[in-house]
Amino acid sequence: MSASITVFLLAVPMSLGLAVAMDAPLEAGLISAAVGGIVAGLLGGTPLQVSGPSAGLTVVTAELIQVYGWRTTCAITIGAGLLQILLGSLRAARSALAVSPAIVHGTLAGIGVAIALAQLHIVLGGSPESSAVSNALTLPARLEQVVPAAPLIGGLTVVILVLWPRVPGRPGRIMRRVPAALVSVAVATAVAAFAAPSIARVDLPSWRSHALPEMPQGPVLGLATAVFTMMLVASLESLLAAVAVDKLAADRNSERTADLPEPGSGPTASPPLKRSDLDRELRAQGIANAVSGLLGGLAVSGGAVRSSANVRAGATSRASTVLHGVWVLLATGLLVTALEWIPLAALGALVMVVGIQMVNFAHIRNVHRHREFLVYGATISGVLLFGVLKGVAIGIAAAVAVALHRLARTRITVTEQDGRHLVVIRGQLTFLAVPRLNRTLGQLPQDADVLVELDSFFIDHAAYEMIQDWSNAHAAHGGRVVFAGRSGGRIAEPSSAAHSCCRPWTPWRNHHCHDGPDPAGLAAYAGSTEPAGTITAPDPDPDPATGATDSPAPIHPAPLHPGPIPTPPPSDGTDSTGGAGCTGDTDSTDITGAAPGGLSHSGTQHAGTQDAGTQPPPAPPADYTPDHDAAPARRTGGQRLVSGLSSFQRNTAPLVREELARLAREGQRPSQLFITCADSRLVTSMITASGPGDLFTVRNIGNLVPPPHSERGDDSVGAAIEYAVDVLGVESITICGHSGCGAMNALLGAGPDTPDTPLWRWLRHGVPSLKRMASKRHAWARISGRLPADEVEQLCLTNVVQQLDHLRAHGSVARRLAEGTLQLHGMYFHVAEAQSYLLTEGIGAGHGLDEVFDRVGPSAPYDPYEPAELARTGA
Repeated sequence: MSASITVFLLAVPMSLGLAVAMDAPLEAGLISAAVGGIVAGLLGGTPLQVSGPSAGLTVVTAELIQVYGWRTTCAITIGAGLLQILLGSLRAARSALAVSPAIVHGTLAGIGVAIALAQLHIVLGGSPESSAVSNALTLPARLEQVVPAAPLIGGLTVVILVLWPRVPGRPGRIMRRVPAALVSVAVATAVAAFAAPSIARVDLPSWRSHALPEMPQGPVLGLATAVFTMMLVASLESLLAAVAVDKLAADRNSERTADLPEPGSGPTASPPLKRSDLDRELRAQGIANAVSGLLGGLAVSGGAVRSSANVRAGATSRASTVLHGVWVLLATGLLVTALEWIPLAALGALVMVVGIQMVNFAHIRNVHRHREFLVYGATISGVLLFGVLKGVAIGIAAAVAVALHRLARTRITVTEQDGRHLVVIRGQLTFLAVPRLNRTLGQLPQDADVLVELDSFFIDHAAYEMIQDWSNAHAAHGGRVVFAGRSGGRIAEPSSAAHSCCRPWTPWRNHHCHDGPDPAGLAAYAGSTEPAGTITAPDPDPDPATGATDSPAPIHPAPLHPGPIPTPPPSDGTDSTGGAGCTGDTDSTDITGAAPGGLSHSGTQHAGTQDAGTQPPPAPPADYTPDHDAAPARRTGGQRLVSGLSSFQRNTAPLVREELARLAREGQRPSQLFITCADSRLVTSMITASGPGDLFTVRNIGNLVPPPHSERGDDSVGAAIEYAVDVLGVESITICGHSGCGAMNALLGAGPDTPDTPLWRWLRHGVPSLKRMASKRHAWARISGRLPADEVEQLCLTNVVQQLDHLRAHGSVARRLAEGTLQLHGMYFHVAEAQSYLLTEGIGAGHGLDEVFDRVGPSAPYDPYEPAELARTGA
């Protein structure tokens, strides 16, 4: 209810102001606000999005009214709505977001400039012209005829709009609950009532004279263009606002969850909302436009300003959106007298500020950083000079031209040093670069040693064949050619194409592609001494009797580069792959190329115990007969180790060598001690997205922490804790358990006759976890939203809490906790779901009464449309 009132108070002045800006009947703005709230609110795929008259459609609608008249414009609105319904039914909503962000931001910025220029005439007491160019050219004449009353009221409105959200302190937080748009218009109306009684005001005509749509009249092509333009702008604005609302809602829930003192006490966060159904939202916008047009209203689209106000006011469902439409509908009949006191200059100033905010400097910086400012500038210029649709077409043409320029731009440099020629090729290698590349390579001495460094993301067939032919010809004349990638590491093709299925950072299951039969002798490849730099592959026509090959044959273009070229790391120092970034711990899976489940990080496995979730290998078919002469179906552990190490040296080492060299010089300074199980399925660097230098890791069976001075103590874990806390100065310690833990299975299955083996003597440190689970003095540890799936999962969760108690008993840990310089965390990783859970804040310090592991959600991905900025600026 409170959110709906907040949005209503914002929507009324905005709707009237946009109607004034479009030179449309003022009641049409209120109709579209009511229809957008009720119809789009009930049917839309984004529950918290508020629809109504569109700032982005101001220029389009104003032009249509001038060309075709109001009644035909209503019919065009109906046609645009029907087209939106069709596109939504064809599930084309996501495709609309595929437009370059530079074009989208340029279109919105161009519309914003046009709005600001038009409304400036109203603020100065006049009327806007038909186009942005005309408004700019006639502005000097308007300044000469200015009357003080309107500019003063408009200036007062602008000042309040700008300063109201910036009032500091507690008074500012209370005042910001009232929308700045409402306050500015209300204050301007009150001042104008006393200081300028003759100023031009809102004039709401009688509903009896309200104009409804008529059959469109005009050239078919022009009407079709108008329908398409209105549909395009309304759809883009609505879909971008929907993405922004998703981001705002997710951020709000995250903030509220972080502010909760303890689970189960006090307020709870809003229930999570599903991500927007953009196709449903597009259909709902179409239905709302069709209804609004039929009732004689303005075109409707989702608005970031109204939607962000709805989210920040605490809305949790579509009820606030629908109620806001109901309040607007009631206001059109009950508040006509009050609305007619509003000065047109105040509404013009309000819409002018909205237009100015659509030109966002954050967007400009972002576009410039991605070297697309030319596209952005071309789109703005096109919108201002020729209109929205032609401006978008100009922007698309500029984007295509820039892409073609980048595709055709190839830099080739040749340097000579110590008799060796270095050829550096940067950019995309397409057929367009073949003549220049051929000319450059042809000028090299025929018997020279040549190093060709390929810094290219793409090589087409023509360029590849040219390079291959030149390489063969150069080698035939006694020369030597070595090919290298961006990092300077040599590119060598294995003796069998079968091995090429393994590339850096491909899914781990692909790295077992060599476990099948080995007809090409892949087992011997790990020890191959073939000189690097040769680009050869098996003869496609081997001898049918012996399988021998006679001569190297051209290979497929793809292996010219050993996998994807690494991109520069993000600004926070982490790498998007989670493996070869600028920070992190060195994990054994990184340097051995092993998959989850491929290596156990402790040399001990519990005999006779199978980890939950693992399955024995399938039995052979009934008619299977072993062939003792054939190559083994799977590699031995030693062969896998050698192959994995070789893969690391070939693919990964060039990417991390520089960072590891820095760490070797400066020493390790990890911020966390991570204590977890030795289970081979638990890859710490993967689940924490860390890299070399981040984690100081201790792994053992069952992620146990023996209490200090215990009868069966273990100094290795204690020594690691002391070293991490006192010497390395870590800031936090995390104990991580996992689902299907074999150690917890063994504890549950232990009995009096369990043999006294080294494994069982170690597992006795987990007996306190068994007692804690059975005790009535402790609440059951559980996962947020559900109880543990079974007894094993219950023990896995309880064990994390119990081992945190053991950890606090260590002297170095207790001292740092007392100083407030160390934090303890409990974590649970569900292997089958690939889902992490964190023990509720406060438990790690021993202050909590409830032991709940909360689900860790994914962080928001980079959005090229910057929804937070869209929501903030109203674009």
